[in-house]
Amino acid sequence: MMKSSRALFHTCWLLAMTLSAGPQAFAAQNQTVIGVVAPQSGPYAILGQQIEDGARLQAAQSGVKLAFIDEPCDNSGTDVAPALIKAGAEIAIGFLCSETLDAALPGLAQAKIPAITVSVRSSPLMNDARKNGWPMFRLAPDEQEQPAAIAQLLLKRWAGKPVALLDDGTISYRESVNTIRNTLESAGLKPVLIDTFRPAQEQQRSLVRRLAQVGATNIFIGGDRNDIAIIARDARNAGADLTIMGGDSMRAQNEPVALENGVQAMALPVYAQLPPAKTIAAAAEKANIVVEGYVIPAAAAVEIAAKTAQAAKGKPDALTPILANGTFDTAMGKVVFGEDSDLNRNSFTLQQWQNDHFVPVASGKNQQ
Repeated sequence: MMKSSRALFHTCWLLAMTLSAGPQAFAAQNQTVIGVVAPQSGPYAILGQQIEDGARLQAAQSGVKLAFIDEPCDNSGTDVAPALIKAGAEIAIGFLCSETLDAALPGLAQAKIPAITVSVRSSPLMNDARKNGWPMFRLAPDEQEQPAAIAQLLLKRWAGKPVALLDDGTISYRESVNTIRNTLESAGLKPVLIDTFRPAQEQQRSLVRRLAQVGATNIFIGGDRNDIAIIARDARNAGADLTIMGGDSMRAQNEPVALENGVQAMALPVYAQLPPAKTIAAAAEKANIVVEGYVIPAAAAVEIAAKTAQAAKGKPDALTPILANGTFDTAMGKVVFGEDSDLNRNSFTLQQWQNDHFVPVASGKNQQ
């Protein structure tokens, strides 16, 4: 009888303590957990920090708990899914590297944990995910979207112009330029020059002379920012009036050679400068966080994950359908994935370097 009385007293005491803790304690016990998979060390740690910063900023707004998982960026990503399961994550965001995501997706699918990547553009990986029913969603564009957007832009703006297409010989840039070339030529725009230049040179004067010899005035370059900056500088010094455009690689450090005013880039927007990111940008400034790189996409991913988990109400089977069919207002703007798990928009926009930053170029036909 004495033992039963003590047990009853202990039970009542626990109940009293739980009730006295108030709704905050109950909410904490039932708080949504979102996994944040990002590199915490090594060469990609700076990008991983951007993902963590964006996730923390939005978590403070959404009232969710974050579980930080180190991303190895290699095939040992098989350890990521067990770590997320152990942390109690309902949804995982981040995933800087395709190797990690590829290794983790089978385990995430089995555990019914959707993954939202802010970085991975691989078409083969997304095709595998669709084929195998892996719950992969991405805020990053598909790798085919950029050359497609560039080709359509060139057809719109550079029709009738003497166009040259250049690449630096690397596989990715060569394939991208070939895709652009095929689209242009199938539409009747035949470039006056298609060439491969040698990258990482201190000067490109001979290339500029070759462009002048064939009469090219509008140049698309598949290459890194510094190579494009050197070509633009040498063109200016030679008095050549060239319209030069690059891709998303132009969003890099403006050094060692500064970019010339007027050089264009078909690139993702600077989300921090757009109205939907105003709240997160203000919170970042207050926290002394520089809003760059993956900060805004990571914040958007956490916001999507939080709203999805709330709508699913603890039912793991509901998470993927909600992501596939939902419309989410985020710091990146309106996000709709659709049944193919990709953004239903091409996010690349034409921008132009002016003084120390890129500014949007007005839509419509342009004489340049």
